[in-house]
Amino acid sequence: QVQLVESGGGLVQAGGSLRLSCTASGLTFDDYAMGWFRQAPGKEREGVSCITWSSSEAYYADSVKGRFTISRDNAQNMLYLQMNSLKPEDTAMYYCAAGKTLSLSASEWRYWGQGTQVTVSS
Repeated sequence: QVQLVESGGGLVQAGGSLRLSCTASGLTFDDYAMGWFRQAPGKEREGVSCITWSSSEAYYADSVKGRFTISRDNAQNMLYLQMNSLKPEDTAMYYCAAGKTLSLSASEWRYWGQGTQVTVSS
């Protein structure tokens, strides 16, 4: 059974930083691309960033480029998202996902975590 468990969310002031983590189990981690998505109340789920199995390539949404960094540790089955210079508009539930296609489209991803809440106050 595949499990993706996110952690590291919380309440932070604008301009602050958070580091999200995702622990994966039940799958061969380095067979999968991994991604971070977010969903704010009343909005569709949007792609934030994704990374290939080898970390050779990564995509970022325009809204987070230069502020967020995705990384993974295949030896530990871990995915990370370092978020700097956070803005109130980054407030959302953040989800970890695993799939076979590197894409910022949520429909391309097979497995999902339950999410971790990030709230950025102004």
